[in-house]
Amino acid sequence: MSGLRFVDVCTGAGGLALGLEQAGFEPVLLLDKKPVACDTLRMNRPAWQVLESDLLDFIPSRHRETYDVDLLSAGLPRVKSSASVARTESEVELRLLEAAVYLAHAVQPRALIIENVPELVRAPDFEPVRGLIRKELHHLGYSLRWFTLNAADFGVPQERKLGLLVALKEPQCAAFHPPEPTVREHLSVGRALRHSMAEGGWRDADRWAAQANSVAPTLVGGSDRRGGADLGPTGTKKAWARMGVDGGTVADSVPGPDFVWAPETGRQGMVKITTDQAAILQGFPSDWRFAGKKTARYRQIGHAFPPPVARALGLAIRTALAAPATPVAGYTSTL
Repeated sequence: MSGLRFVDVCTGAGGLALGLEQAGFEPVLLLDKKPVACDTLRMNRPAWQVLESDLLDFIPSRHRETYDVDLLSAGLPRVKSSASVARTESEVELRLLEAAVYLAHAVQPRALIIENVPELVRAPDFEPVRGLIRKELHHLGYSLRWFTLNAADFGVPQERKLGLLVALKEPQCAAFHPPEPTVREHLSVGRALRHSMAEGGWRDADRWAAQANSVAPTLVGGSDRRGGADLGPTGTKKAWARMGVDGGTVADSVPGPDFVWAPETGRQGMVKITTDQAAILQGFPSDWRFAGKKTARYRQIGHAFPPPVARALGLAIRTALAAPATPVAGYTSTL
């Protein structure tokens, strides 16, 4: 099967779109409201059609290329956890989630991907949201599959759980199966970053890599409304500290030959990661560049969908779309 076309909304730095491209899908339109994210997309893929617009303001009838596509994908801003889903600050994220579903009315794709927090898949507090999505998509003839994936299972050196909805029309939904892990052994931070840590002549790169022998905690992009770049909340910083990494900031460059790594002395003795290294931990290829200053680059990376997971997901959807058009008797959607 060739010539599969997709529209991607809330594209960000392009992790989901890049992985889908690797799986054989061709983007016809990518949409994001942040100028720096659009700059990143244009810098890496000048031929992609990138629209700087808020999904809530997007009018698909003005963009005829969005019609008759095979896939609509949306890596959306995170709705709040189940403990805080009723808070006022969740309203924008929930409206974007609803807007992505309503966009399916106009676009009528053969398949739909929505990615968000893992809690969206099963947490009781999100049942009203799932109910709305189920009602709208069933009305359009889609069957739904809710599931979670862990990026570490796909060669990404990071513990990152993704909540996913894949919707397809019959009989393709019966042919869809969530992708299986592509690695038997998780890639540790030390193995992933050892080479880059040594690029500046740092003599302790091997010793550090031996201690950084687990996957990274989830990278957190943070909010545009707060501070500079750091690797996440207190618990995440403690996990980084156990690997001898200062999670309170992001470095401008890798350590040089004179840097003394002494994590037992506190933050001043810990190594810091760069934005390029954060991109490695998110599964981006080394030639993918990010626009903006350091904090803007890190936030794009921290919010991104890991491309290796997107590729595996795209291949699974591609297989389902190629399935013979023979209805499966008695099949109903799951969850």
